[in-house]
Amino acid sequence: MALLDFFKTKTLPSSAPVAPIMPEAIYKQGVLELQDVIAPSALKITPREINLGDKIARTFFVMSYPRVLTDSWFAPVINLDRVLDVSIFIHPIDSAEILKKFQKKVAEVQSQIMTREEKGLVRDPILDTAYRDLEDLRDQLQQAQERIFDVAVYITIYGATTEELNKIESELKSMLESRLVYVKPALFQQEQGFKSVLPIGRDELSVHSKLNSSPLSSIFPFVSFDLTSDRGILYGVNRHNASLVLFDRFSLENYNSVVFAKSGSGKSYAMKLEILRTLMFDTEVIVIDPEREYEFLSQAVGGRYFNISLNSEHHINPFDLAPPREDESAADVLRSNIVALVGMFRIMLGGLTPEEDAIIDKAITETYALKDITIDSNFADIEPPLLSDFELVLAGMQGSESLVQRLSKYTKGTWSGFINQATNVDINKKFVVFSVRDMEDDLKPVAMYLITHYIWNTVRKQLKKRLLVIDEAWWMMKSEDTASFLYSMAKRGRKYYLGLATITQDVDDFLKSPYGLPMITNSSLQLLLKQSPTTIDNLQKTFNLSDEEKYLLLESDVGEGIFFAGLKHVAIKVIASYTEDQIITSDPSQVLALRKMRQGASAPAGAPL
Repeated sequence: MALLDFFKTKTLPSSAPVAPIMPEAIYKQGVLELQDVIAPSALKITPREINLGDKIARTFFVMSYPRVLTDSWFAPVINLDRVLDVSIFIHPIDSAEILKKFQKKVAEVQSQIMTREEKGLVRDPILDTAYRDLEDLRDQLQQAQERIFDVAVYITIYGATTEELNKIESELKSMLESRLVYVKPALFQQEQGFKSVLPIGRDELSVHSKLNSSPLSSIFPFVSFDLTSDRGILYGVNRHNASLVLFDRFSLENYNSVVFAKSGSGKSYAMKLEILRTLMFDTEVIVIDPEREYEFLSQAVGGRYFNISLNSEHHINPFDLAPPREDESAADVLRSNIVALVGMFRIMLGGLTPEEDAIIDKAITETYALKDITIDSNFADIEPPLLSDFELVLAGMQGSESLVQRLSKYTKGTWSGFINQATNVDINKKFVVFSVRDMEDDLKPVAMYLITHYIWNTVRKQLKKRLLVIDEAWWMMKSEDTASFLYSMAKRGRKYYLGLATITQDVDDFLKSPYGLPMITNSSLQLLLKQSPTTIDNLQKTFNLSDEEKYLLLESDVGEGIFFAGLKHVAIKVIASYTEDQIITSDPSQVLALRKMRQGASAPAGAPL
């Protein structure tokens, strides 16, 4: 019936034959073509703008340039954080034709200068400058060093409302006028202006300015914030221009990095992605994991996972000694270890008075001597003492009663299983994770200090390219001794080919430490992801951020932020492939779904899940 109704609506002369409508024609009338998909639902053209459905467009043309154009003057427009389109049309002009016009123009200017001289008028610097510029350009044209072009620059901005469009126009004009470049809207020619900006290569507006080669090159449009190197791993995508942010931390002046972000902003996700990609470049990675987020990653890449807790089967003896390297003596190793142990006891015993500090130092030396460990010993063939040996020596020293009492909980009390054991962990693997999630909060700083000290001793044994990742580093920054040890690793790590990556969500605690700012300044790479309003002012001051960058961090989505490398920085978005995402995700809903999937894959056929 619909087809009959279609024929009834047609009015034809009685004598005209009725041509049957073919099914193909009816089919084609209902087919959507490309223009049907991209065309707006409505179009309204006004003298100053064009309404394109739910967007309004306004086109401008550059009408005037200064006498001198500096390099990259157009870059702020390209990098403006607004939706805009730019078209640049360049029409070459025959040099012979332009030289004839130049000859006439030079004669006119020279005539004006001579006329003023004859009348005794004061020299006009504008005419003199114009004469010199014309002569210089004419010489360059004759020598084929320069060419003249008709150049048209059109800019179309977009907004949801007229008010928004006016605001963007004000930003654009102030940005250009500060460089003495002036633009005007294409009044009553918005349709031609919009068509000129479309990527079809038609200059329908035809508003040209004559420019020679040198100033024309300054309009080169592909200049924008770019931060990359010719080798390394992919950290993310530049949000300004979708270019890749590629870097090799081991090619920079130091190999350290810091990551600051609020909880749930993707800081651990970004770090795990870097780890996964770093492992492909023959780099060993060691992680101190306070929240057990890296366990599946270690399983996926065939690494080792150690759970350090009061009930754990994995132990580290703080009295272990690393064999001295070729460039150091046994005395250096022993002295360094004694200093580190004194720092650990300060944390364990809740601080030491100067007298207690001296007693501890002497007791450590005597404990090593009890096992015949001196500066002349071969550390590779000895059995190091335990904490209980140290307690025995300490108990025999005058004025140590309070110290022995405080130490007893680590040797005989609830916490004795944690630290009073021989070392049974081996980190001879490309990827190693130490988890301290199950460790009591009071012991976490001690555990993290102990683990980092053990890792440092291992790193010094053999020179290898390594990356040490400390998640939730604010735990270590709470104590001056742990913060000081972490800072010394950041400063000395380059000598041992070690990169230190610190991650924290508690920015204020990190920066309150006297070692917080030095840690940042000793890190070649810095990544700031989404921040909370309570910490943003402190970060803005520390990193010298502009107000726009401050608001960018407040409004960023998960995995978005600012990436610093030296003095340069760009807005970045961390992007992972599907396979990488399945390995590194920390999203609880995704983790739960993946666990169900793995359980289903491992269950026998017909068995209930």
